[in-house]
Amino acid sequence: MQADDSTAGPTGAEPRPVHRDPERTRAAILAAATREFAEKGLGGARVDSIALRAGTNKRMLYHYFGDKEALYLVVLENAYAGIRGAEATLDLGHRDPEEALRELALFTWRYFVEHPEFISLLNTENLMRARFLKGSKRIREMQTHLVGELSAVLRRGERKGLFAPDLDPLHVYLTMASMSVFYLSNQYTLSVIFDRELAEPDRLAAWEAHVVHTVLASVRA
Repeated sequence: MQADDSTAGPTGAEPRPVHRDPERTRAAILAAATREFAEKGLGGARVDSIALRAGTNKRMLYHYFGDKEALYLVVLENAYAGIRGAEATLDLGHRDPEEALRELALFTWRYFVEHPEFISLLNTENLMRARFLKGSKRIREMQTHLVGELSAVLRRGERKGLFAPDLDPLHVYLTMASMSVFYLSNQYTLSVIFDRELAEPDRLAAWEAHVVHTVLASVRA
């Protein structure tokens, strides 16, 4: 007789969910937790709400992730893995230096537009002064590849006479990332202050072009 891995509820109550696919259950919890933490931060997020969103129960959440803080760290690591993994598909090392930098700037802006939850998680972690990020060797290791690839692009551009000498790859990346994050994080307040709806598609497209122009202009010889 096949074992039933569901947990029976009180008499007359509906049975708890049956979990026969560990990977699917884990992924559902992770997706639900990402939404919960992005919307409410670590302090406001509730394990009950995460379990409900995932269609599971707290027992399974604790089984796979331990506790709320451990789950938050996995969410944070997964968020960084998402952007770094997507960046790797750009294949910057085989592109012309200007094309590579243009594509990275476009990618960075568009990724933040398409993943507002990532910005929310960054804001949460910054409010906590990177408390969880400091304890994650995995996240810090992910950044090494990006800095190395961008450094190689800048050096190739320098040798071709396209880019200024001795550019700091971190400064270049911070230029494109900060322009993207600041705009999107503050679009609602800025729209009111300057009486211009920054979330409109044409405004977003105009800022995208400005980000690319500014990044390229900042590195040219």
